[in-house]
Amino acid sequence: MTRNRNSSPAAEPAASAPPLALVVRALAFATLRHTDQRRKGRRAQPYVNHLAEVALLVSEATGGRDAALVAAALLHDVVEDQDVTAAEIEATFGADLAGLVMEVTDDKGLEAAERKRMQVAHAPHLSARAKVLKLADKTANLRSITEDPPQDWSPARARAYVEWARAVVEGLAGACPALEATFQQAAEEAIAAIDTRAAHFIAD
Repeated sequence: MTRNRNSSPAAEPAASAPPLALVVRALAFATLRHTDQRRKGRRAQPYVNHLAEVALLVSEATGGRDAALVAAALLHDVVEDQDVTAAEIEATFGADLAGLVMEVTDDKGLEAAERKRMQVAHAPHLSARAKVLKLADKTANLRSITEDPPQDWSPARARAYVEWARAVVEGLAGACPALEATFQQAAEEAIAAIDTRAAHFIAD
């Protein structure tokens, strides 16, 4: 029998699965849903690379002790980007994981500027676990700006993104000092890379 590539991996409810099984099932779900999505950089990397990086950062930050949070890191963009519903995530992975995903999901019905404003406003009010996930996501995004930024972003737009990310992370203070330090390093490296690219652009 052929299964639709967008269908959810079938098995017992993931909320009751062993930790490793939960994470692998989340990876399978995310990989299927984000199959055709690419990052906006020159290399057009598969979007799942970003999800894996965020999950790794979360795993390291928590010492691998929170499988549901690592799984949520893999799924954190499926609602925003792939029209997956909160109800589907809850039915497949349980209420705890669905709640984590929805805490870090923007309302796509709002204008982009308002979504960004809301992220800054809501950051201090996230749960402790969702703050770790948000930190990991912002760190991975800044690393992307350093290594392979969106092709159509000017230096000014990239700098503005870094400063906005810093504003979001200010509201996450205390969630995970080690990850906050990693974020700050990523922000410094992103600014340095932006300045280098801007200088080359002017020279050319």
